[in-house]
Amino acid sequence: MSDVLALACDLIARPSVTPDDAGCQHLIAARLQAAGFSIEHLRFGDVDNLWATHGSDGPVLALLGHTDVVPPGPREAWASDPFVPEIRDGLLYGRGAADMKGSVAAFVVALERFVAAHPDHPGTVALLLTSDEEGDAIDGVRKVAEAFRERGQRLDWCITGEPSSKDVLGDLLRVGRRGTLSATLTVRGIQGHVAYPEKARNPIHQALPALAALAARRWDEGYESFPPTSLQVSNIHAGTGANNVIPGELQVLFNLRYNPHWRAEQLEAECDAVLRAQGLDYTLHWHRGGEPFYTPEGPLRDAARRVLADATGGVLPEESTGGGTSDARFLAPLGAQCIEVGPVNASIHKVDEHVRVADLERLPALYEALMARLLVA
Repeated sequence: MSDVLALACDLIARPSVTPDDAGCQHLIAARLQAAGFSIEHLRFGDVDNLWATHGSDGPVLALLGHTDVVPPGPREAWASDPFVPEIRDGLLYGRGAADMKGSVAAFVVALERFVAAHPDHPGTVALLLTSDEEGDAIDGVRKVAEAFRERGQRLDWCITGEPSSKDVLGDLLRVGRRGTLSATLTVRGIQGHVAYPEKARNPIHQALPALAALAARRWDEGYESFPPTSLQVSNIHAGTGANNVIPGELQVLFNLRYNPHWRAEQLEAECDAVLRAQGLDYTLHWHRGGEPFYTPEGPLRDAARRVLADATGGVLPEESTGGGTSDARFLAPLGAQCIEVGPVNASIHKVDEHVRVADLERLPALYEALMARLLVA
């Protein structure tokens, strides 16, 4: 069994359902410390974070990942125990195999190989891991980034190991992500009998024009390789369950995924203006999940493009800003240029999550090649 496959299996066997790290980071820290890395454990609240570095000065290249996984769901729905790694038909099964213990294992093996081959390499290579990516993302990389900002930690480049490939390893290079902004809207009315609407105020009826305006709005036409900003209503709740009662309150959850045309505070003000124009009695609570980030042309994108083309037999990768969010959104504001390179995204968060063993065994060489192009080429 290869080094990377053995380590991936060891990590999968640890039931690190967010925010529990289940000892994954201590296992990794021991390996990297033996390879000459300096180790720093950054625990905030119930969340474990690991910062491992090798080298000095700049540029600083950080590999970013997470050791936590989403809950497996009903175990009987899985063909095998989600926390007992199993290889079947060339696939490694287990919760976290693709998202993202496979990439984390590849990071570790790649770092070990890189410093063994280049013990006096220029700059710094680093590994940043959290156990709070799949959860609230409050005491993980978000909090680490605050600590880094306070102490002036330099970050030049960041490679996130999220499963970014579409069909074959290396066919997609993620060069940015949209921002995410979530809202909880509460519209207050007056409860009453449906037969006497003049004695009540229906918050559903009052809110519908504003919600329709927000949903129909064309926020922008996109930004470079970013799609247009989108607002999606995800939940609406009101009423007592009876069909003859006008509700006294309406609650709506909605989310905006937005490109660099916008900042969170601008979108908040725009939505507020639409709601105020309808004369609603409401409160609006926002959660800023992260601003958009985008890595322009430069050494990082060029190195990744070349390495991924080599991995796919000369075919240049698609360069995309699609998908959800990643923890890179917290490091980009520190000045780091960020990309995402990882295995095929076919089964993440699903029953019987898996990764191709052949892809997993190719990942360390891919990450090592990226480090070499950026630091010693």
